[in-house]
Amino acid sequence: MAVEKVRLRSATMLFPVPVVVVTVGNMEHANLVTVAWTGVVCSNPPMVGIALRPQRHSHKILKEQGDFVVNIPSAEQVKLVDYCGMHSGRRKDKFTATGLTKVPATKVSPPLVEEFPLHLECRVEKSLPLGSHELFIGRVLAVVANREVLDETGHIDPSRVAPLAYALERYYSLGPQVGTFGCSRSDN
Repeated sequence: MAVEKVRLRSATMLFPVPVVVVTVGNMEHANLVTVAWTGVVCSNPPMVGIALRPQRHSHKILKEQGDFVVNIPSAEQVKLVDYCGMHSGRRKDKFTATGLTKVPATKVSPPLVEEFPLHLECRVEKSLPLGSHELFIGRVLAVVANREVLDETGHIDPSRVAPLAYALERYYSLGPQVGTFGCSRSDN
């Protein structure tokens, strides 16, 4: 029996996508912004992309300063993450409002968020205005993790991070592992 296909409107239907909280600024004046338009764009050198609307307070700071931190929260922190995306740093200090804690980064000016388990410290390599968003490509200068999210070999265990995912205006957590890279090989 044939599967019926239905044509939908053109839209960003690639999902799920990671949900991160980006910090910009410095230890004295930092802002938090939730970003779901994000991902790995290059392995060597390591680079990630984040897309921000030009109207966002963090966009202006990032354009002026040129560095940022991608903080990866856990699913249990969903309300904090949502808050950082729903409120503007122009009107309030989101660190104070949420009770989140600034921690100095090792390679960039913006702080890490102490309560989040994983951080990528990045310097902007390129930016590209695309329409509703501007894409910032950042070279990963340092990766910092809470020790408890590392496995016995010192590698990040995604199940210990419990990262958030976003799809169609909803937040999700990841389910169980279903395979490994290369699992389709005939010897597996």
